[in-house]
Amino acid sequence: MLKATLTALPLVALLAAQNFVDMRPSPQQVAWQDLEIGALIHFGPNSFMDREWGDGKADPQVFNPTQLDAAQWVAAAKSAGARYVVLVAKHHDGFCLWPTAETAYSVKASPWRGGHGDLVREVSQAAHQQGLRFGVYLSPWDRHEPRYGNNAQYDDYYRKELTELVTRYGEIVEFWLDGAGSEGHVYDFDSYVKTLRTYQPNASIFADVGFLQYGDIRWVGNESGFAPEENWNVVDRLGYLRWRPAEADTPLRTDHWFWHPNDERSLKPLAELVETYHKTVGRGAQLMLGLAPDKRGLLPESDVARLREFGAEVRRVYGADSGGREESWSSAAALEIGAKEPMVFDRAVTMERLNAGQRVQRYAIEAWQEGRWKPLATGTTIGHKRIDIFARTTASRVRLRIVEASGEPQIRMFRVCDR
Repeated sequence: MLKATLTALPLVALLAAQNFVDMRPSPQQVAWQDLEIGALIHFGPNSFMDREWGDGKADPQVFNPTQLDAAQWVAAAKSAGARYVVLVAKHHDGFCLWPTAETAYSVKASPWRGGHGDLVREVSQAAHQQGLRFGVYLSPWDRHEPRYGNNAQYDDYYRKELTELVTRYGEIVEFWLDGAGSEGHVYDFDSYVKTLRTYQPNASIFADVGFLQYGDIRWVGNESGFAPEENWNVVDRLGYLRWRPAEADTPLRTDHWFWHPNDERSLKPLAELVETYHKTVGRGAQLMLGLAPDKRGLLPESDVARLREFGAEVRRVYGADSGGREESWSSAAALEIGAKEPMVFDRAVTMERLNAGQRVQRYAIEAWQEGRWKPLATGTTIGHKRIDIFARTTASRVRLRIVEASGEPQIRMFRVCDR
């Protein structure tokens, strides 16, 4: 996929931004949006107890995967097109997958690796070795830790665990904050973010807009894996404007983030995954697929095969550039693709260059047929990427026309292809 040139924005320009049109992404956000697909890995005591939500009372002895292979997890994610993986280092049950010094409720107390294992290290190393970026999920809600009932004490506990995670495992691309279960609890988010920024200044923070107003990435608002047709990167949080692209998280198995026995029916079919891709990446959002290793410590063979099929299908349809160009251009003229021989296509892929902001408000895609331009698709936002699917068309000329924009649009890519 074509890459945009990242340029630093003057701090004065950022501070002076007062409206949606003026908002710009950071270079880190632009680079993050280019990743497009990630994998969120859930594994812990729940995986051995047929649970989705642990209560913090599970005996650490239940955590004993006998064939754990983090490289298999990462390879499977990579085959699906993922460019980064985020490991749930601590879920709501409070069990830590690294040997933290802050609690005994961790892999240290389990029989896995003789109590000397560090799953965060194994996954981060596998990711880096296979060329993927790495991120961590550290649940604020903790159903095991006694200090959770005391805000100040728990804030100190959380900061110390966070410090361990962001100083031991190399570069962190994304830090995931899940707001589940936190109703009524007061967190010192400012101190959390200061800690993160001290050691990982380029990490992007994911959170629901209502949970953390100054995050870098926002929850799309559902776990079904779709973004709205009209998808703006700038959000208004009670008068506080921020560039926050959407990440759409959805599990590979319907409604199940953790592995469950006798659960093959929940594995999503290939067609559903491809539709999910069109409704996330194809609407300018990020696709975050949830992966769940089984109690062996391996992704089930059926999951590995499905991920491979999904990645192969996306590459088959979109991997080869069947005609297109990269250019910065003005809405004064349409961007046209022409060919000597008629092209057969049923979809178009369009990308905005977002460094200077998101500007396209309405657009149209048209084909030259029978001596006139015939409409194929219309839409509102383009953003990072837009995939429009329409009836199979044969034409030697096709164009993108910007109908309305908040400023001079910057089109990064326009191409057509056929399923």
